[in-house]
Amino acid sequence: MKKTFTRGLATLILASAAPHGYGQEFPVKTLRIITSPIGGGNDFPARLIALALAGPLGQQIVVDNRPTVLIADIVAKSPPDGYTLLLTGSSHWIGPLVEKVNYDPVRDFAAITLVDRAPVVLVVHPSLPVKNVKDTIALARARPGELNVAVGGIGSSNFMGAVLFNHLAGVNVTRIPYKGSSLAMTALLSGEIQMMFTSAGAVAPHMKSGRLRALAVGSLKPSALTPGLPTIAAAGVPDYESETLHAMFAPAKTPSAIVARLNTEIGRYLRSAQAKDVFLKAGIEPAPSQPDELLDIMNRESARMGKVLKAAGTK
Repeated sequence: MKKTFTRGLATLILASAAPHGYGQEFPVKTLRIITSPIGGGNDFPARLIALALAGPLGQQIVVDNRPTVLIADIVAKSPPDGYTLLLTGSSHWIGPLVEKVNYDPVRDFAAITLVDRAPVVLVVHPSLPVKNVKDTIALARARPGELNVAVGGIGSSNFMGAVLFNHLAGVNVTRIPYKGSSLAMTALLSGEIQMMFTSAGAVAPHMKSGRLRALAVGSLKPSALTPGLPTIAAAGVPDYESETLHAMFAPAKTPSAIVARLNTEIGRYLRSAQAKDVFLKAGIEPAPSQPDELLDIMNRESARMGKVLKAAGTK
């Protein structure tokens, strides 16, 4: 009887300690970060994080580039063991407001952390005869539907930046979709497209070379990432606010101890001087968060953008 009781007590102790031990032992094999194609906005932070975490986690971390439309679905259907992660942008939670997807951005994922953020920048091809936001609005109103703006995936920051601009400025600039922001930027540089709302990092070298003209930034206050540029809100479109966000997720039901471990290690890297230097040089700002803070951002932005999309009649 005593031996049976002792064995039962030992089993109970091990069972109660299992979740904690699971997090401590993790990881014991290679991790994958599923993200968008090479060269896109998601790929850059994914590769930095993969390199930075390999040491602390003691395992190789592979960046697995897939078509943007597939990445969330792949991770949602992966085992919830922490070995398959998703690094994606705000289209993850904004896109489902516009089009049908095979996942729920909250229910099917475990939020780990916000990774970075940066306001969008309104840039135009030098051939467009405008010098500022007011010029752009005046030209768009004089030529409704004739001006065009490059956008990436539905719900992406450049997509929403364009939707917001049309809605709040009361203009009709035609959205031209591309399979990713890098292709959209190529079209803008070639003069095929006239305008784009993109990140400061993506446009910085082209601003310096004169291949593109930056008009204003999408933050409510002037940004240190784009010194000298006025805000779109102050330059003629009141209440305009749009930014690029990237975040890390795991499949739903991933053990909380594993989520906490990943949050801690990613946060430690993003708060480091090294990360701040690399990210800021690329025109983006590291912005680690707690999982519940990321969920709050997602819910607030979904509610705000949902109202805009509905009012604008966006399909």
